[in-house]
Amino acid sequence: MTTTTLLLLAAIITAAALFLSKRQARRGRRQRAVSDLLDAADALEARLRTARAEIEAVAGDEDNPVQEAMKEMLRQRLWLQQHQGSASLDELAKVRESIELARARIDTQLERIERARAPQT
Repeated sequence: MTTTTLLLLAAIITAAALFLSKRQARRGRRQRAVSDLLDAADALEARLRTARAEIEAVAGDEDNPVQEAMKEMLRQRLWLQQHQGSASLDELAKVRESIELARARIDTQLERIERARAPQT
């Protein structure tokens, strides 16, 4: 083999290795994004269960905003199950952000309940 052929072969091998390395890094980012999204969904679900019990204790079953939040969380989990392989990192981030916003809204509701329960001084 000539020097030119060896250099060309080395360049092709290097390019292939770089391509595979970048592809693996993208997979790693996707896996982290999906994992973070699932962790956020788990945290929201736990918070919703707490909120449901608190709100039912104060307002009863008929005026419970947690039911709709639980349904939305289940819709997001179903979406993730169906699209986690094809969703872009941006789409995964948007879903995670919506979950975090929902959890913040529930936290606000729980804070209001806590303040309403606190003895008035």
